[in-house]
Amino acid sequence: MAGQRSIVLVTVMALCLFCRATMANGNYWKVAHATFYGDMNGSETMQGACGYGDLFKQGYGLETTALSTALFKNGQTCGACYEIQCHNSTQWCLKGKIRVTATNFCPPNYSKPDGNWCNPPLEHFDLSQRMFRKIALYRAGIVPVIYRRVPCVKHGGIKFEIKGNPHWTLVLVYNVGGTGDVADVKIKGSNTNWIQMSRNWGQNWQTSAHLVGQSLSFRVRTSDGKMVQDADVVPFHWRFGDVYESKFNFP
Repeated sequence: MAGQRSIVLVTVMALCLFCRATMANGNYWKVAHATFYGDMNGSETMQGACGYGDLFKQGYGLETTALSTALFKNGQTCGACYEIQCHNSTQWCLKGKIRVTATNFCPPNYSKPDGNWCNPPLEHFDLSQRMFRKIALYRAGIVPVIYRRVPCVKHGGIKFEIKGNPHWTLVLVYNVGGTGDVADVKIKGSNTNWIQMSRNWGQNWQTSAHLVGQSLSFRVRTSDGKMVQDADVVPFHWRFGDVYESKFNFP
């Protein structure tokens, strides 16, 4: 019996070490639910609460999801990538997993405290219909899922869309690899020092500094603390509404 208890103890300790290591990497599976919105062509996925515009032009396509309040965190997780699998429903689940990027917000409905899956503290994914139907049958409507954060794999460099006016500059930061969610942005004009930008909404970052006629450099930091810096990524003759691509991205 003592030998058996020792074997069990060693096994439990090994599993605990494995669990801690998995959790330390932020790669463990968690339980949630998923629904869908829009049609199969993504007619309702073009604009969302993260500030992204045309998801097809920006490279996100239909591989997207809206997040409930508990996951959205006031836009801090915009751009994060998730792996999702239908779970524990033999009637409705299909085999396979999907990878999606957070591009929108699933708003709560407090008039129905027991009937809205996006009410806090629930963790919920409102997927594009095309992605939902890769993991579950359409008739299900809502299914239990397991999910985990995964690295975002993006082609090309980080992209900056410059908006605003001569007295106020708003920059949409997108196509971000790695954790995908931008935690901090600094901007530098060719005639200024580094300027701290603040989050306006989603992944739109703002400053009231006068930057027209200057080349622009950026420092972008993601939620894991990693940083990318690119000097003069935006030329001095930039215009509002244009998009500029960095030479760098997060792996």
